[in-house]
Amino acid sequence: MDSAYADGLLPPIDFASALNEEQLAAVTAEPGPALILAGAGSGKTRTLTYRVAYLLHKGVRPQNILLLTFTNKAAREMLDRVEDLTGVSRRYFWGGTFHSVGQRILRQHGETIGLKRNFNILDEGEAEGILKEAIQQIDPKFLKSKDNPKAKLIHNLISYARNTCRLVADEAKDRFLHSPTVAERIAEFYERYRELKLEQQVSDYDDLLEYLLQLLQQNAEVRDAYQNLFRHILVDEYQDTNQLQSRIIDALSGQYKQVMAVGDDAQCIYTWRGADFENIMSFTDRYEGACIHKIETNYRSSPEILNFANAVLNAQPYGMGFNKELRAVRPSDQRPYFVPVMDASQQAQFIITRVRGLLEEGRDLKDIAVLYRAHYHAMELQMELTRSGIDFEITSGVRFFEQAHIRDLAAHLRLVSNPADVSAFSRLAALLPRVGPKTASRLHRLAEVTAQKENISFFEALSSETIAKKVPKDAIDDWTDLTATLLEVDQAKASENASELVKLAIDGWYGTYIRHVYQNYQDREDDLLSLVSFAAPYDTLTEFLAQLVLLASETAQRTDEEKRHSMRLTTIHQSKGLEFPIVFVLGLADGLFPLRRTIEDGNIEEERRLFYVSVTRAEDELYLMYPLISTQGGGAMRMKMSRFMGEVSPTHYEVLRTNRPAW
Repeated sequence: MDSAYADGLLPPIDFASALNEEQLAAVTAEPGPALILAGAGSGKTRTLTYRVAYLLHKGVRPQNILLLTFTNKAAREMLDRVEDLTGVSRRYFWGGTFHSVGQRILRQHGETIGLKRNFNILDEGEAEGILKEAIQQIDPKFLKSKDNPKAKLIHNLISYARNTCRLVADEAKDRFLHSPTVAERIAEFYERYRELKLEQQVSDYDDLLEYLLQLLQQNAEVRDAYQNLFRHILVDEYQDTNQLQSRIIDALSGQYKQVMAVGDDAQCIYTWRGADFENIMSFTDRYEGACIHKIETNYRSSPEILNFANAVLNAQPYGMGFNKELRAVRPSDQRPYFVPVMDASQQAQFIITRVRGLLEEGRDLKDIAVLYRAHYHAMELQMELTRSGIDFEITSGVRFFEQAHIRDLAAHLRLVSNPADVSAFSRLAALLPRVGPKTASRLHRLAEVTAQKENISFFEALSSETIAKKVPKDAIDDWTDLTATLLEVDQAKASENASELVKLAIDGWYGTYIRHVYQNYQDREDDLLSLVSFAAPYDTLTEFLAQLVLLASETAQRTDEEKRHSMRLTTIHQSKGLEFPIVFVLGLADGLFPLRRTIEDGNIEEERRLFYVSVTRAEDELYLMYPLISTQGGGAMRMKMSRFMGEVSPTHYEVLRTNRPAW
């Protein structure tokens, strides 16, 4: 080796001076399993980095240390810091995501379970393509039926089942309770999907984990070799591990059980995509003799914000989390502000007014973040920020009106408003199986000719048997429902306002389509329903569509430097790991946060953890927004204050009154 380690010349490190007492206890923990509960803003990365350096100083060779993270970037950053501290190059360590470590081991030993060394890894689109092939081989008519889920949804279901270590058949039965035949078919599709991948010597992302676990469980020689190699296993963000990842860690740790799991149960917010909350909660049961180290000193937030955050956690039912209490090192500052407002419009106006005040106080837009539970909660704010000329960047994806499902619905309405709009028609037609741009253009032209020849409307022509004969057979069911929706909206155009027309479009073919295509269709439905209230002020469809175009056209392309100095808008899920001097949290009303469906499903505790994550992003100022009225779906509804706010003593926040009618 050309590193300092090879020459026995590790530079001295004063661990006691570099770390606080809690961090030092974790870094210098005796050999054996350990759970490090690292609270928000407590220096988790620093603790992991110094743990690796400490192991090197204790004589552990770098190749005997396995660092598992959720992104390769996180692994690189940590090992780069180790290299800066010790001079040991990161290339001597095993570090990276579960998937990258899995493929590395499978390249060496995969042949024992049927994978050759030169196997290729599929991206998501390629994997869905092979799944479609498997489906068509078993049941050529399955994907043609509008009542059956599309390949993308089936692929997501299969992936979720595999990562949670459930049988695909069982997961399918739970998802399709009223369609047992569909569930049975999905299990068959999965088996053929597996066979096709092995025949072609390709793997999807989930294979990298499943085959790794299979290899470790079935090949004792390989398992023993890696258990002896990885004498120390460090796992970052342990609360986000799923059941498959947890079993891999258990298999690799073997008889030595040298696992240091670092995480925070209070920030487990991804169970909807497979993360298993019980992994972190049951760690000490699965690893006999495991020690728990708590790192509770917070370097990020003011004492007042941490007092509020601690109160959020203290409201958890007993046994739903570890007892922790964040402690501040910063001096005292202002309490969080609770801001009741009349509705989403006044919520947006308050934020804009306060942002302007912050800029006058010398703050930069990059210091400010707005967090929300669902995309549609920020729709009104995005519109008002655009009108006000305040730069903002969406971290959680594209801007509201640029999302695919919003543009799809807008295409419905654009076409009804102007049947000559070929672009709108092509966007809709392309959603159907085997309909490309050329076919769409040909169908549109034929409908125009038919309408003129038979003296009927364009939409009556689209619905006619003449056009249907030219539609690909695989698309005919969807085509029938799509054209029926377009005809219904067109016929209502003269008598209904824009809001009613939007509702008709949502209730038609597209509302069914998203349920069969998107795993997160409920989120998309919520976004679409928010357009009903957005359209309410407009008497005509033309006025409504003009407003959408104006909003989109005002979204100018900005340089990277301009983006860095923009205000940040993001979902709370996407904000995890980030921090901002000033934070606004939107929609703190029951039904918005927590979401109505989580209340109905009884998933309140993860919503509470989401609230905790949102609060702990703030460094200096925290504004908690409560709209009293919601107009989603078109009607005005009085909202109750979020139960999470109700659980926190008013001594932990200050109420800001806005100019509004008495309540």
